[in-house]
Amino acid sequence: MKPLYKRILLIALVLFLVGAGVAWYIFTETFTDTAERKPEYTVEAMDFIKEFEKNDSLANKKYTEKIIAVNGTVSEIEAADTTANIKFVDTLSGSYIIFAFQQQHLAEAKLLKVGDKVSIKGSCSGGTYSEILGTEFISFKRAAINK
Repeated sequence: MKPLYKRILLIALVLFLVGAGVAWYIFTETFTDTAERKPEYTVEAMDFIKEFEKNDSLANKKYTEKIIAVNGTVSEIEAADTTANIKFVDTLSGSYIIFAFQQQHLAEAKLLKVGDKVSIKGSCSGGTYSEILGTEFISFKRAAINK
């Protein structure tokens, strides 16, 4: 019985160490600054919105989790002390793109004004159609001004 007990204990210890290693990797994962990354696609905001409105499943497969540079005109700014969200809105359909800025790029984002033409790049989180609002919204994380 003792060799079996030792074996089970050893296997449990190994599994615990592997699990702890995986958890540590996931919790400490860092991303390269978006400003330093080259975009996989460069698109115009209204064309990008139309592509998602036409077929969001196909567009999600193409763009989700990729760095995309989007050129457009700032429609709305939602700024707070620690965050800033910039929106490009299609006034005909009400659909929009929203960018959440990285902490180190908040100052640049807060300098933008409604009506400014700008290029923003970020990691596309994908688009979703809202049945209630009847609009498509496309969200980005880790955004930065594209220079």
